Amino acid sequence: MLRKARLLICALLLSGVQLVPAALVGAQQPAGARPKGKKTTAAADAPAADIDPMEEVRRTTAITLLTTLADDARNFREQPLRARVQARAADTLWDTDKERARALFRRAWDAAEAADTESAARAAEEQRRAGGSGRSAAFVSRPNLRREVLRLAARHDRALGEEFLARLDEARKAETSATSQVNANAAAATPGGEQQAKRPDPGNPPVSIQQRLRLALQLLEDGDKERALQFADPALTSVNTYSINFLDTLRTRDAAAADQRIAALMARAANDLASDANTVSLLSAYFYTPFLYHVFQPGGGANTMRWRGEDVPPPSVSPELRAAFFNTGAQILLRPIPSAEADRTSSGRAGTYLVIARLLPLFEQNAPDKAALLRAKMAALTPDTPERARSTENGALTRGLVPEDPSRDRVQENLDRLDRAKDAAERDEIYFNAAQSAMSRDEHDRARSLADKIEDLDLRRQVRGLIDFEATSKAIREKRPEDVLRVARTGELTNLQRTWALTEAAGLLSKDEPGRAGELLDEALVEAKRIDQASPERVRALVAIVTHMASLDKTRVWEVMQEVVKASNGVTEFTGEDGGLVSRAGTKNQMTTMNFSVESFDLTNIFSALARENLDRAVELAKTFTGESPRAIATLAVARAVLDKKKAESAAMR
Repeated sequence: MLRKARLLICALLLSGVQLVPAALVGAQQPAGARPKGKKTTAAADAPAADIDPMEEVRRTTAITLLTTLADDARNFREQPLRARVQARAADTLWDTDKERARALFRRAWDAAEAADTESAARAAEEQRRAGGSGRSAAFVSRPNLRREVLRLAARHDRALGEEFLARLDEARKAETSATSQVNANAAAATPGGEQQAKRPDPGNPPVSIQQRLRLALQLLEDGDKERALQFADPALTSVNTYSINFLDTLRTRDAAAADQRIAALMARAANDLASDANTVSLLSAYFYTPFLYHVFQPGGGANTMRWRGEDVPPPSVSPELRAAFFNTGAQILLRPIPSAEADRTSSGRAGTYLVIARLLPLFEQNAPDKAALLRAKMAALTPDTPERARSTENGALTRGLVPEDPSRDRVQENLDRLDRAKDAAERDEIYFNAAQSAMSRDEHDRARSLADKIEDLDLRRQVRGLIDFEATSKAIREKRPEDVLRVARTGELTNLQRTWALTEAAGLLSKDEPGRAGELLDEALVEAKRIDQASPERVRALVAIVTHMASLDKTRVWEVMQEVVKASNGVTEFTGEDGGLVSRAGTKNQMTTMNFSVESFDLTNIFSALARENLDRAVELAKTFTGESPRAIATLAVARAVLDKKKAESAAMR
């Protein structure tokens, strides 16, 4: 059908017939005339030769691909794939056919609901078996598919997003109703359990609040601030880790909007009798430790949550807003102390002491008139606070507020413990910790030499691999191709990690040294073929190679893509997305794991590039995948490359 359409257009062009858009048939104007009451646009004045006659054919092809794929997805073997494919098809079709897209979103939701229910039942069964075995177990975190569908739908249609939020809330209530009575009975049977159960938890607000703020945060990170605020504002009614994290993120995009909302939240907290010391602790994070939150426990413990990898400096807020924080904080912290029996606050008496101790230096500097009263309150709470919690060694009292001593050498602190080690296993663990401390200081060679002192050969290999993986990752992030290559060729890396390092180095060199970059991809291809043919890692390695090759050797790309398809069809685990790397090392007492997401392991980028070069060939290539998931991912990428013009044009310019 596509070929016939092209032949027809070519015949019309050769015969001299002028192609006229259907909307203009019967409404042609005399030469040089302009429609009355309408402004002339550059597109309207463009010569017919500048209009691509194949554009509509390409769009029709892409739409057909998507609708066919979405229909096929209803019969996919795996429920998660059914949900994801239909939701992504709806997302891509939205600008073309909103009604069809809306129907696809609802079908995707039903599939996601079934998949999440099945996943929850499977997880419950695993926990039940583990509980009966008497052994500890690690459970794999499963994706929340309804949240994925919700995110895509809400980007386009607020009403549909609210509909899905309501359905998700109803489902959560139904899921917890069966266990709520069991928990209540257990709490009542435990001394003090009923009181503890009634304490609020600002680190774990109601699920409906979490869901709404998670969605709003995703929309904000997607660049849709207006819609993010529409979903977030109804949930910004209480101080908890989710609300403060949203406002911290909002402030990086719109400081005025974030400051306006934190001011309103503080005013509400000041008048809320349920506000307690943890309310103040979380509010302080907005002003002094963005994305680093402390929630203190009644027993004197603390939960520290870092929601961003790196430290973020305090924001520059107005003196009036900062003064409002100290006024609100003092008002809450100086409320009368309830008796131990009547205390239902999340912080309890010990937690209140610790919040005051943590923030007192800030009050002394910014609101000295309130510092004396707070110091007196601390004194009254001292008997209720364990000595260990009051110790200066309690890092929660200063973390994020007081910079760590740069002269402190944690590596040597670990090594000083060697004399007290009882056996080789303890010595190995000390060297393991010392090597990790050296890694955190970017001392790669020192970390390597410490790892070499580990007697256990398997642990030594693991730690070396961890160190070299981190060094490679850092060199890639900092765009240092020579360092990437040095570790790739001498380090303790797996075949997949080494292939990834070589392809990333090729990408960094492709602009200035294309010849050398091509040689590195050849080297990576040799490395990839050392990976077991039955492993999905081999497919990911080949995809990474061909993705980087697309900008260097377009002719050879199609040849290597045949190897990708062949390798994919030989394994069942390759999905075509969610590619990443992991490196771990550990002893019986501790385990360190590093994860690194690798975009070039996924099929999306390479099929987008292939579709822009030759749509028909890319379509046919996608069909040759026998696995439902890689075929769907490839087809979606092809369709998006045509229908999402902004992304396609942006990618073409790079």
